[in-house]
Amino acid sequence: MNILLAEDDLQLGELVEFMLKKKGSYNIDWVMDGEDAYDYAKASHYDILILDWMMPNEDGVSVCRRLRSSGYSGAILMLTAKDAVGDRIIGLDSGADDYLVKPFEIDELLARLRALSRRNYAPILEEKLSIHEMHLNRLSQTISNGAEEIQLSPREFQMLDLLVQNRGQVLPREVILDRIWGLDADVSMKIIDATIKLLRKKLDLIGQQGFLQSIRGVGYKFES
Repeated sequence: MNILLAEDDLQLGELVEFMLKKKGSYNIDWVMDGEDAYDYAKASHYDILILDWMMPNEDGVSVCRRLRSSGYSGAILMLTAKDAVGDRIIGLDSGADDYLVKPFEIDELLARLRALSRRNYAPILEEKLSIHEMHLNRLSQTISNGAEEIQLSPREFQMLDLLVQNRGQVLPREVILDRIWGLDADVSMKIIDATIKLLRKKLDLIGQQGFLQSIRGVGYKFES
């Protein structure tokens, strides 16, 4: 599973990240404030978000509400030291699927993550998607304009599909690298730019220029 951990307590964050990787073999992205939590959740796919209630810039409840109001449908687990019934209600009413009070045992956290993972939160992706005159076929991994069809390489398709799923959102290079190659992969950031260059050439062949936009010093976005 891919999990986003949003926790501003350095010691607790390091412990949770270590134990989830060791005991659960999960892929973990760890951020330490609410704004980053929101941006990461919108820019990439996570099976579960673990949000601390009290974080700088934006608290977990606010992040949860914003995500749900924007249509986010993934699983969210709220962590907090607030254990009053009223606080739990606030957390759940904000859109969280589960609530865990600090301090907690790692084994209980793992059990709750397993329970959340058994529910199917993943959106069903269409086999074919049309954006203006571009048609993306996820089954054949091709793009077309209705007349000419272009075959994409597996990496080109993964890149385009990721950007299309998050169209209008800027995806940092680090997020793209993690989602397609993995942060531990022995590749440089230049491979992202090279893949984008190849994609642009293939989009040009079907008359679809300008969709892939470079955001200087940050990454890329698909603007339809």
